[in-house]
Amino acid sequence: MKKDYYEVLGISRSASAQEIKKAYRKKAIQYHPDKNPGDTSAETKFKEAAEAYEILSNADKKSRYDQFGHQAFEGNGGFGGGGASMNMEDIFSHFGDIFGGGFGGSFGGGGGRTVRVKGSNLRIRVKLTLDEIIKGVEKKVKVRRMVQAKGATYRTCSTCSGSGQVTRITNTILGRMQTASTCGTCRGAGKIIDRRPSGADANGMVHQEDTVSVSIPAGVTDGVQLKVSGKGNDAPGNGVSGDLLVVIQELPHNKLKREGLNLHYDYYISISEAVLGTSKEIDTLSGVVRVKIESGTQSGKILRLRGKGVPSLEHYGKGDLLIHINVWTPQTLTKEQKKFFEDAKNDDNFIPSPSLNEKSFFDKVKDMFS
Repeated sequence: MKKDYYEVLGISRSASAQEIKKAYRKKAIQYHPDKNPGDTSAETKFKEAAEAYEILSNADKKSRYDQFGHQAFEGNGGFGGGGASMNMEDIFSHFGDIFGGGFGGSFGGGGGRTVRVKGSNLRIRVKLTLDEIIKGVEKKVKVRRMVQAKGATYRTCSTCSGSGQVTRITNTILGRMQTASTCGTCRGAGKIIDRRPSGADANGMVHQEDTVSVSIPAGVTDGVQLKVSGKGNDAPGNGVSGDLLVVIQELPHNKLKREGLNLHYDYYISISEAVLGTSKEIDTLSGVVRVKIESGTQSGKILRLRGKGVPSLEHYGKGDLLIHINVWTPQTLTKEQKKFFEDAKNDDNFIPSPSLNEKSFFDKVKDMFS
């Protein structure tokens, strides 16, 4: 049985994003392959920690895990679907920036591993209308990112011979002790600038504005973070580019209110329509629908249009459109209208007499979510 992700990282379910990141970094350093050469148990724990962090650091995946546990990701290979199948290079590529310095691990190229410098991630916010969320949309965004300047060249760091780390051996009463630390010359990159073009910074990088196309699937929620791989800042020395993190901001709709996958719509009818019944065309985000309002409809009645809500991001159906019927009371009356209601107010048909079958507001809300 797979271990609980919170137990793997040694944190509580109420841990903040910063606490989750801190816990993962501690575990990753503890079980890093360079510190535990040949230790398969440590490598397994290293992969488990990476898998747990991949899920818990993503707000949407964390929410699904908190609700459904490991079942929410069954059938997915690699990340979120089984630590044993995760590739080490993928882990370093995805989470290398966790170790600081933007590199694939603070232990550099120990054990023959090639140092892979990773550029930093960029984060932007994209505003979406409810209509765009329901249908899915392709957005083009402008991103100002760091790229390697044309003509910049790099050479292998002579201090660490390209490994990104330096090793120190000291004699102690227990014997010879070997320790490794990040190379101070190249700061763990394994390479240093050889030729810096005019206008480039000390790492041979310049700013550039790019237009990036972001494919946003239907059903995203406010605050969800999407990733566009390789569209963050480039890394010097032809390293791995960082990612562009796209945070979704849902704009309010003037008529509809969203609650999960369901949409709520306050619809007003006249007293005459409530008494006599009517048929109405309602313009929804998925097209015009006709609804029948029975005679004697009371204010507060809820009409449910199944499948007219928001599609699930996990592709397991759509929510519903819930139409809340409100009977509009006239604010002004003519003399004839006022006389009619004065004559009718004592009529038995106008005296409220709800039956036991009439549901309260709380019962209706309960039914709505059942």
